[in-house]
Amino acid sequence: SRFETCWPALMKDSHGVIIIFNPELPSHLKEIEMWYSCFVQQQPLLDSQCLLVAHHKPGSAGDTENLSLAHPLNKIKLIHSNLEDDPEDVRMEFMKYFKSIITFINESREREEMSIIS
Repeated sequence: SRFETCWPALMKDSHGVIIIFNPELPSHLKEIEMWYSCFVQQQPLLDSQCLLVAHHKPGSAGDTENLSLAHPLNKIKLIHSNLEDDPEDVRMEFMKYFKSIITFINESREREEMSIIS
């Protein structure tokens, strides 16, 4: 992609990665493996710092709720967003994800401070 030269700047000091994709497009299912590899594995971030969002467009075909992703993507938290049906559910999941990232940052900071002290 023509933006690849910007990736290192985007990744620098990042604490989390959210990958949003259209589960009805086979090309997207291939691409999320590449995004995961570049933005999560190479950083390296933990899988718990990553969130996959399968976004369903209004009136879309639909039986992608049973989406089964191949390893290693199947280890990552996957949420389905369909803003027509349940925007509240998606909001709750995002809040949970952000809280987990904040907890992770605070714990790493504490570990760093303790290692400096000791």
